[in-house]
Amino acid sequence: MTDYFALLNVPRRPWQDVDSLKAIFLTQSARLHPDRIHSATDTGKAAAARAYAELNAAYHCLREPKDRLRHLLELELGRKPGDMQDIPPDLANWFIEIAQLFRQVNAFLTEKASVTSPLLQVQRFEQGGEWADRLTAVLKRLTEHQAVLLDELKALDAEWLGTAAESPARGRLLDRLEMLHQQLSFHARWSSQIQEAKVQLTF
Repeated sequence: MTDYFALLNVPRRPWQDVDSLKAIFLTQSARLHPDRIHSATDTGKAAAARAYAELNAAYHCLREPKDRLRHLLELELGRKPGDMQDIPPDLANWFIEIAQLFRQVNAFLTEKASVTSPLLQVQRFEQGGEWADRLTAVLKRLTEHQAVLLDELKALDAEWLGTAAESPARGRLLDRLEMLHQQLSFHARWSSQIQEAKVQLTF
C-alpha cells in the first residue's frame, strides 16, 4: 500500500491543515504538468501521468477527514478499519430517527409515483417540498454533529503528537480513532442518502 502521507511529505497524523496540504499538492504536481515534460519520451510521459494520478489520489484522500482516518488506520493497524455494520452507540438515536424518516419519505415517493391526476400531482409536489424541508433540517443537525466529531478529531490529533508509536497509549488512541472513523462514515452515508432523497422529491 502506498503511504499517502509519505508521498506528499506530510506527517502521519489524524489531522491535516487542508490549505497547507493543497499548497504541497500544487507544488509537487507542478513538476508533472504536461508543459514541464513535453520533451519527455512516451515512457516518461506515461510514468509522469501515473505519478500525477497517485499524487492526486493522495491529496483527495488526505484532505477528507473520513478518508484520511481510514488510510491512517490501515497504515498503523495493517488492516482496514472495523466493519461498519454495527451502529456505534453514540449514533443509535440518529439511526432510529433517520431510518424512520427514510421509510416515510420512500412511502411518499411510492405514492407520488402512482398519482396521475394533475391536481393531485400539484398537491404531491407541495408535500414533496415539505418532506425536503424536513430532510434539510436533519442534514443541518448532522452537519452540526459532524463539526463536534471534527473537534474531537483535532483533540485526538494533539494526543497523537504526545504519544510514542509503540506505547499502550497509542494503541488506545487508535481504538478511539477507529470508532471516530465509523461515526464519520455513517455521517457521510446518511448525508449522501439525504441529498439523493431531496433530489427525488423535487421531480
